[in-house]
Amino acid sequence: MDVRRASERYKGGDPAAGIESWHALSFGPHYDPDNLRFGAVIACNEEHLGPGAGFDEHPHSHTEIVTWVISGELTHRDSTGHETVIRPGDVQRLSAASGVRHVERNAARVPLTFLQMWLAPLKPGGEPRYEVVRGIADSTPFALPEAGAMLHVRRLAPGARTAVPAAPYVYVHVTRGTVCLDGEPLEPGDAARLTDEKDAEAVAEGAAEVLMWEMTGF
Repeated sequence: MDVRRASERYKGGDPAAGIESWHALSFGPHYDPDNLRFGAVIACNEEHLGPGAGFDEHPHSHTEIVTWVISGELTHRDSTGHETVIRPGDVQRLSAASGVRHVERNAARVPLTFLQMWLAPLKPGGEPRYEVVRGIADSTPFALPEAGAMLHVRRLAPGARTAVPAAPYVYVHVTRGTVCLDGEPLEPGDAARLTDEKDAEAVAEGAAEVLMWEMTGF
């Protein structure tokens, strides 16, 4: 198990424009040859947008993009005609495939924090796809077969336990509260990368929310 603390993330963004970004893997001008990807995950960015701030239209291709709002609401618009508002509890997925452009913005009057995870598809190309699962239920997995991955969302009461999926690769990210993962405390923004773990378990010290990517490999 490889634990990565929130404080170890690379800081990016544009503070003058109301954008603060924290990158868990190599991203943009930050290049670390030993931290290019884990399993299918090629980016895990925690984004903080002030009211009115956002990312102007920009392109993506050959990437599965999954977004989870922690607080606030995210307005999304893309070149395929979708325009939606994503709120806490919703899972947003954009398959960039052969190419798509989109805009992401905080159109609300309160700050926005969201986690955006990019996964490499098993096969490049195809037609762009978009979907939103509203208010995904606890313990209901979100399948992403295009990347050989499955997202598990766990909302834990104080003292509650959850098993970590047994898989070749598992990426665990804490969004709220504190959990103890095999004796290692993880706080908001902390993550753990597990390889071929069979019996790992997370225990919530208080109310907590944890995202877990179960991946077959790459």
